[in-house]
Amino acid sequence: MPDYIYLLENRLSVVQQNALRVARDLAREAQMTVFLTGDAVRDLTCGNPVRDLEVVVHGNAMSLKSAVGKAGGKLWGEDAAARTLYLCFPGNVRLDLRSSRRAEYPKSGKAVYHWTSIQEDLRARDFTVNAMAISLNEGSYGLLMDPTNGVADIEARLLRLVTNYGFLDNPALLIRATRLKARLAFELEERTQIRYENAKNEEVIEHLSETDRSRELEQIGHEEEALKILIALEAEGWMKHLFAAWTAAKADVDKLTALHDLSIELQVQGVHPDISAAQMQLLTAKMAPKDMAELKKHLLRPGFVEEWNHLDAQAAEFAKVLLAKDNASPSATYTLFTTYAAEAVLWLGFTSKQSAVKEKYENFLKVWPQARQRVPYALMSEMRITPELPGYVDLVKTIFLQLIDGGLTNTEEMRALLEPHSPPAPPPPVTIKRTRAKKGADSKAKARLSDEDDEDAQELGGDEDEEDDLDGLDLGSEDLDLSIGLDDVRPGLPAAEGEEDDVFARDSVGVDDMEIEAEDDSDDSDDEPPRGGKGTKRGARAGASARSESRSDPSTASGAGLKALALKLDLEEPSDPADLDEADPILDIEEPELVRGSGRPTAKKKATAAAHPHKAGPRKAPAKAHPAAKSAPKPALKSTSKAAPPAAKSTKAAPTKTVKVVRAAPKSTKATPSKPTKGVLAKAAKSHSTKVAQKPAHKPVAHKLSHKPAVKAAAHAKKR
Repeated sequence: MPDYIYLLENRLSVVQQNALRVARDLAREAQMTVFLTGDAVRDLTCGNPVRDLEVVVHGNAMSLKSAVGKAGGKLWGEDAAARTLYLCFPGNVRLDLRSSRRAEYPKSGKAVYHWTSIQEDLRARDFTVNAMAISLNEGSYGLLMDPTNGVADIEARLLRLVTNYGFLDNPALLIRATRLKARLAFELEERTQIRYENAKNEEVIEHLSETDRSRELEQIGHEEEALKILIALEAEGWMKHLFAAWTAAKADVDKLTALHDLSIELQVQGVHPDISAAQMQLLTAKMAPKDMAELKKHLLRPGFVEEWNHLDAQAAEFAKVLLAKDNASPSATYTLFTTYAAEAVLWLGFTSKQSAVKEKYENFLKVWPQARQRVPYALMSEMRITPELPGYVDLVKTIFLQLIDGGLTNTEEMRALLEPHSPPAPPPPVTIKRTRAKKGADSKAKARLSDEDDEDAQELGGDEDEEDDLDGLDLGSEDLDLSIGLDDVRPGLPAAEGEEDDVFARDSVGVDDMEIEAEDDSDDSDDEPPRGGKGTKRGARAGASARSESRSDPSTASGAGLKALALKLDLEEPSDPADLDEADPILDIEEPELVRGSGRPTAKKKATAAAHPHKAGPRKAPAKAHPAAKSAPKPALKSTSKAAPPAAKSTKAAPTKTVKVVRAAPKSTKATPSKPTKGVLAKAAKSHSTKVAQKPAHKPVAHKLSHKPAVKAAAHAKKR
């Protein structure tokens, strides 16, 4: 969809824009809505030159007649029945101002008008390509109204009737269809073509009204290629009904061609004449004076006939002015050509035979335009005189006029002329200088950064040393490979001969228990929390070692609970340690949990204790056993690669070092479990230390559960 605001401002000539502005202002003062309609909207959409303007208002357009004369427009004619004013504005701009209406035809060619809205007006028009309007009102300026989809027919280059009975109601549409086909090179839509043939065969043209005949006769002269239109109408037989004495044979073809050529040359130099009157003169050049007089009576606009009659008088008047002494200089003559009435300039140049007049036309059209090549555009650009500056066009015109007068022969004169119009030079760009820091401050900043880097490196190095120390601890003569994965199935250590291996005690101490011990130890420890992933890895290894020890000891609180569960389920423990893997049942049993914040076992543990009271005995430890957890002996650790780290500064006995193991979970933070009571922890620690001291040494079977190096664990000694 084209931008009609742009088209109104750029496709219309200056004089047409002025005429449209006057009509718009008059309608606004009269409180009428106003629209541009008809041929002008079609030509704007097609890209063709706009020749006539048609403006429709909501209200009685006849009431604006007096205001038009005050605004500078000429009244060329009027039609009171149709409420239409035929106006002409300066620059020979033709503008039809009429009221919005809808025509009914009780008889063919006899119109009865009803005053309606613009929408009804458009739906009662002739063809869809002419049934469009552009709003000229405030708030909707440039808005296109197209109720019959005329834009689509313009793109398809089709002429389509708005109403099915258009040719029958208004026979003038037959002539209009032929004229538009020849002018626009459009074709009739299929059904429209059928209706056209039917109306033509029925001799509907006999009912052509006088008003329509006058309009179509005058419209021939307003066409750009009037002879072509005249030939097309004559071929269809419509000229017999319009004006039988007027045929293509009555036209002077050679002079028409010369007139068009001269018109184009004037337009190149900025003179835009309306060739309608001059063209009518040549189209009827061979017509009898009597027939010509009769033809002029049948034209629609009396003002146009008057202009036609005064062509020779206007040309003679212009010749006198042109040959006057005041306009002898080239610059004065050039200014006269561009400011005088364009129609008089055209007709004088076409008809004059005086050598002085011909010489001036020759200079204006061919000699003086060459001086435009000497306009110093490069110098103007150097002096910052660009087209964006106000008055640029007038300055170029002044230079051009002085050049054709023989002035400005050198660069100094041109520079002197341009100097007053040269704008001042722009200020130099502002550069912001950044102050340098003092050398002392710079060195201090660098030293501070280097110290921070050293501290970070030391912290990272310390973590690695601690990890190496843990890896080098000698916990016994046997090696044990453990995995820190919480979801892996870990086989337990085989029991010594004659000793029953608690199959379910291997899972007795879970991650939650290890986390509780780690929190108790962290309260008494002065060490820094581990940093990054390395500290977590070290804690995971220590937690895995502690977990393996609790699994091998069925006397712990959690181990006793699982053994009770095994008895409840009637499961047998294998006597042979080699059959551990085969005897292990696959059970989907959740690890026992402690009630958060209370230290009491959950309901599941209570149910197990109730079912097997002889197994739940070790769980009920007295409260006085709590101090034993801190004084329980721990196995001696021997390092195979490095010396053991120094003991803590505390005077208390060092508790068993446990590291908090966090159960791996995707995208979750470490959850803090609730702490059990101190009695449970004391009993677990005491039972574990006693079993370690009494159990004889045995050689465990190493199971490789992870690709990472396992921590060396001490063998449990158990004595009966």
